[in-house]
Amino acid sequence: MIREPEPMFVADPLRAFERQGMLKLVAPAKVNLFLGVGGLRADGYHEVTTVMHALGLHDVVHMDYCPESTGGLTIELNCYGREGIAQPEIPSEDNLVTRAIRLLAKKLSREADESFRIRVEKHIPLEAGLGGGSSDAAAALVGAAKFWELDPLAPEVLAAAAELGSDVSFFLYGGCICLAGTGELFSHRLDPMKKSVLLIKPDKGVSTREAYALFDEDPVLIPTELAQQAQSAVCAEDVPLFNNLAPASEALYPELARVRSWLEVQPEVERALLCGSGSATFALCESFEAACRISALAQLEGWWARTTSFSAMRASYRNPSPIFSSICKNFIPDGRIGTPTKGDL
Repeated sequence: MIREPEPMFVADPLRAFERQGMLKLVAPAKVNLFLGVGGLRADGYHEVTTVMHALGLHDVVHMDYCPESTGGLTIELNCYGREGIAQPEIPSEDNLVTRAIRLLAKKLSREADESFRIRVEKHIPLEAGLGGGSSDAAAALVGAAKFWELDPLAPEVLAAAAELGSDVSFFLYGGCICLAGTGELFSHRLDPMKKSVLLIKPDKGVSTREAYALFDEDPVLIPTELAQQAQSAVCAEDVPLFNNLAPASEALYPELARVRSWLEVQPEVERALLCGSGSATFALCESFEAACRISALAQLEGWWARTTSFSAMRASYRNPSPIFSSICKNFIPDGRIGTPTKGDL
């Protein structure tokens, strides 16, 4: 049962969190430092080699739980756009946050009458390739696990994340990770970096499905040397910036090529790359001050722009317990990103 509630207004979210016993979770954005799309498999998915890195930019998810309710599991969800971010127009039942909680409950065979009240503050733009919806879903899984007294990396949580998508699984670990397969196979963890990052997004989004369909018409091969460099890197700084899906996205939305070209001529920009299928582009800048200056110029061009930095963040609640922090810090997946190594949990 999904209820569309009246808007929940909280003047001071942290104070409400403390007073009402709500969990306050952070859901970071991500970029793909390396995205190498390979051939189309028999199951309809593409082979992918990618290196994802979390950012400091994040959504905020407030969760309240009532163990005494009626009508089974009920979920009230409100999403609010912040700092110029558009209000999500996704029905609550279709939102990844709702789907994540229901899927976890199903995997736990929970049939209790209970309810969640959730408020998502969106700081990550939609249809940008920054993983905002997936990160919110990962945060919802972490929050539900906390309320249900479940390890945040329990097999059921990991299985639910993997079923929702490889991006959701990534956000349970955060930092910088190399993935293979279709993006679901864990390769290795990399030491994250702390460089300043500028994000720019024009007003439209890009359909990932259309980008892949156009890519299949004229695939861009992955240079062997770059693929080997990405797969062997141990530090995020060593990963070559590469995205062979970008030409297809730029063909669908030529404004993306203009953003990239504009960034490449800015003197304090080191490199620029499209985020996944877009439509955001990220740029490595010489300093945070430089990123702020270029951000201001980008906004004069009519684009959404934000300055942030690379981060080791993951989907997590504020001030996590020492046990929770230790588990997430020391956990190293084995094989599929949703499968823990024996003895780690």
